[in-house]
Amino acid sequence: MTTQRAEAAAAPAIDIRFGQVGLIQVLVWTTDPGAILDELTGRVATAPKFFQRTAVSLDVGPLGREPSVEEMRGVLEAVRRAGMCPVGLSSGSAAAQALSRPLDLPLLPPFREFHPPAEAMGRPVRPVEAVPEPVEPAGVMAQVHAHPVRSGQRVYARGGDLVVTAMVGAGAELIADGCVHVYGALRGRAVAGARGESAARVFCQEFHAELVSIAGVFRVFETLPPELAGKPVQAWLDGDALRFERLGA
Repeated sequence: MTTQRAEAAAAPAIDIRFGQVGLIQVLVWTTDPGAILDELTGRVATAPKFFQRTAVSLDVGPLGREPSVEEMRGVLEAVRRAGMCPVGLSSGSAAAQALSRPLDLPLLPPFREFHPPAEAMGRPVRPVEAVPEPVEPAGVMAQVHAHPVRSGQRVYARGGDLVVTAMVGAGAELIADGCVHVYGALRGRAVAGARGESAARVFCQEFHAELVSIAGVFRVFETLPPELAGKPVQAWLDGDALRFERLGA
């Protein structure tokens, strides 16, 4: 009994590990809780399985000013009411630094430097996927995955392309710092340019994707071109617009 107690006392209570965590970043264009709740509710409704109860980081840089703590508490409540879970502030602005402590939220790495386009001013929120700062992928070979990627599974190619030579099931997720190539049916989510590489592309032999994202700009199933369903498709980023085209067209 004494030995068992000693072994239990010697065992660590916790362990800490670093892992690849994908976040949604919400760019805050206004502190009006009603406008935020209306737009986010609409976004969540288009893809409830993707957005509901998902962790998000808030970027207050687009406001162009430092919001008050009370304003941000209203923003946080609106985000929570829409079904998302705010877990931190993007550290890309001085305002985030000042708000982090009173709001008791951590500072998280920004996705990429934000430059608000003139035509976009006045929009309430614009969610994009948040990941660490870009890294240089030179010299890294493509990662080849030869087995089916099933629902709930995630495959990540750090620093290069991801090549999948089997089917990708609904609810599965492919992530690559470079391009994503699927030589089979793509029914899950494909995230290319995960660290901000805007020249990355997504290629698949049979297009049924739930979500496609390149350098943080994404479209979900309900907004993807229906005429491309089941076809060989490529996707690329044209400025801030995600384009899709049938391969060989």
